[in-house]
Amino acid sequence: VQLVESGGGLVQPGGSLRLSCVASGIIFSVENMGWFRQVPGKEREFVAAIRPGSGTTYSDSAKGRFTISRDNARNTVNLQMNFLKPEDAAVYYCAASQNALTSVQQTSDRNFQAWGQGTQVTVSS
Repeated sequence: VQLVESGGGLVQPGGSLRLSCVASGIIFSVENMGWFRQVPGKEREFVAAIRPGSGTTYSDSAKGRFTISRDNARNTVNLQMNFLKPEDAAVYYCAASQNALTSVQQTSDRNFQAWGQGTQVTVSS
Protein backbone atom coordinates (compact mmCIF):
# COMPACT_ATOMS: atom_id res chain seq x y z
CA VAL A 1 0.00 0.00 0.00
CA GLN A 2 1.33 3.40 -0.90
CA LEU A 3 -0.23 6.79 -0.27
CA VAL A 4 1.49 9.84 -1.73
CA GLU A 5 0.40 13.34 -0.74
CA SER A 6 1.08 16.53 -2.65
CA GLY A 7 -0.06 20.12 -2.74
CA GLY A 8 1.31 21.49 0.49
CA GLY A 9 3.18 24.76 0.67
CA LEU A 10 3.21 28.29 2.00
CA VAL A 11 0.04 30.35 1.83
CA GLN A 12 -1.06 33.62 3.38
CA PRO A 13 -3.88 33.71 5.91
CA GLY A 14 -7.18 33.67 4.06
CA GLY A 15 -5.69 31.81 1.15
CA SER A 16 -6.40 28.36 -0.27
CA LEU A 17 -4.57 25.14 -0.91
CA ARG A 18 -5.61 21.86 -2.49
CA LEU A 19 -4.01 18.72 -1.15
CA SER A 20 -4.10 15.49 -3.13
CA CYS A 21 -3.33 11.90 -2.20
CA VAL A 22 -2.81 9.17 -4.75
CA ALA A 23 -3.23 5.60 -3.54
CA SER A 24 -1.80 2.39 -4.94
CA GLY A 25 -1.83 -1.20 -3.79
CA ILE A 26 -5.40 -1.04 -2.48
CA ILE A 27 -8.88 -1.36 -3.88
CA PHE A 28 -9.39 2.36 -3.52
CA SER A 29 -13.12 2.43 -4.18
CA VAL A 30 -13.91 0.42 -1.02
CA GLU A 31 -11.59 2.29 1.33
CA ASN A 32 -12.43 4.91 3.89
CA MET A 33 -10.03 7.78 3.22
CA GLY A 34 -9.07 10.44 5.71
CA TRP A 35 -6.93 13.50 6.25
CA PHE A 36 -5.21 14.15 9.57
CA ARG A 37 -2.71 16.78 10.61
CA GLN A 38 0.00 17.12 13.19
CA VAL A 39 2.15 19.87 14.62
CA PRO A 40 5.32 19.22 16.60
CA GLY A 41 4.64 18.26 20.19
CA LYS A 42 0.96 17.56 19.62
CA GLU A 43 -1.06 14.48 18.79
CA ARG A 44 -2.24 13.83 15.29
CA GLU A 45 -5.60 15.53 14.74
CA PHE A 46 -8.53 14.49 12.57
CA VAL A 47 -9.43 16.88 9.74
CA ALA A 48 -11.83 15.13 7.35
CA ALA A 49 -12.82 11.71 6.05
CA ILE A 50 -14.82 10.27 3.20
CA ARG A 51 -16.51 6.90 2.91
CA PRO A 52 -16.58 4.65 -0.15
CA GLY A 53 -20.07 5.95 -0.84
CA SER A 54 -18.74 9.53 -0.55
CA GLY A 55 -20.35 10.35 2.78
CA THR A 56 -18.13 12.87 4.56
CA THR A 57 -17.14 13.79 8.09
CA TYR A 58 -15.34 16.97 9.16
CA SER A 59 -13.74 18.26 12.31
CA ASP A 60 -15.32 21.36 13.77
CA SER A 61 -12.33 23.43 12.67
CA ALA A 62 -12.59 22.18 9.09
CA LYS A 63 -16.34 22.42 8.70
CA GLY A 64 -17.37 25.15 6.28
CA ARG A 65 -13.81 25.82 5.10
CA PHE A 66 -12.46 22.47 3.90
CA THR A 67 -13.94 20.03 1.40
CA ILE A 68 -12.86 16.42 1.02
CA SER A 69 -13.59 14.60 -2.23
CA ARG A 70 -12.54 11.42 -3.98
CA ASP A 71 -12.01 10.32 -7.55
CA ASN A 72 -12.19 6.54 -7.63
CA ALA A 73 -11.14 6.42 -11.29
CA ARG A 74 -7.85 8.08 -10.35
CA ASN A 75 -7.43 6.51 -6.89
CA THR A 76 -7.22 10.02 -5.51
CA VAL A 77 -8.60 11.83 -2.49
CA ASN A 78 -8.43 15.61 -2.33
CA LEU A 79 -8.71 18.17 0.42
CA GLN A 80 -9.67 21.67 -0.71
CA MET A 81 -8.75 24.10 2.05
CA ASN A 82 -10.13 27.64 1.92
CA PHE A 83 -9.87 30.61 4.28
CA LEU A 84 -6.76 29.16 5.83
CA LYS A 85 -5.69 30.33 9.25
CA PRO A 86 -2.27 30.28 10.93
CA GLU A 87 -3.56 27.54 13.23
CA ASP A 88 -4.12 25.29 10.18
CA ALA A 89 -0.36 25.05 9.70
CA ALA A 90 0.74 21.44 10.16
CA VAL A 91 1.94 18.36 8.36
CA TYR A 92 -1.10 16.88 6.67
CA TYR A 93 -1.35 13.12 6.31
CA CYS A 94 -3.54 11.02 4.06
CA ALA A 95 -4.83 7.76 5.52
CA ALA A 96 -6.75 4.72 4.33
CA SER A 97 -8.86 2.16 6.15
CA GLN A 98 -10.21 -1.14 4.86
CA ASN A 99 -12.82 -1.23 7.61
CA ALA A 100 -16.36 0.03 7.56
CA LEU A 101 -16.27 3.04 9.86
CA THR A 102 -18.90 5.13 11.53
CA SER A 103 -18.57 8.89 11.54
CA VAL A 104 -17.12 8.74 15.05
CA GLN A 105 -14.68 5.97 14.16
CA GLN A 106 -13.44 7.97 11.17
CA THR A 107 -12.13 10.63 13.54
CA SER A 108 -9.62 8.30 15.20
CA ASP A 109 -6.27 7.65 13.58
CA ARG A 110 -6.25 4.22 15.25
CA ASN A 111 -8.84 3.06 12.73
CA PHE A 112 -6.66 3.77 9.69
CA GLN A 113 -4.06 1.23 8.61
CA ALA A 114 -2.17 2.94 5.83
CA TRP A 115 -0.54 6.36 5.93
CA GLY A 116 1.24 8.69 3.58
CA GLN A 117 4.48 10.49 4.34
CA GLY A 118 2.79 13.84 4.90
CA THR A 119 2.87 17.22 3.22
CA GLN A 120 3.70 20.47 5.01
CA VAL A 121 1.21 23.31 5.07
CA THR A 122 2.44 26.67 6.30
CA VAL A 123 0.08 29.59 6.78
CA SER A 124 1.90 32.83 7.31
CA SER A 125 2.04 36.39 6.05
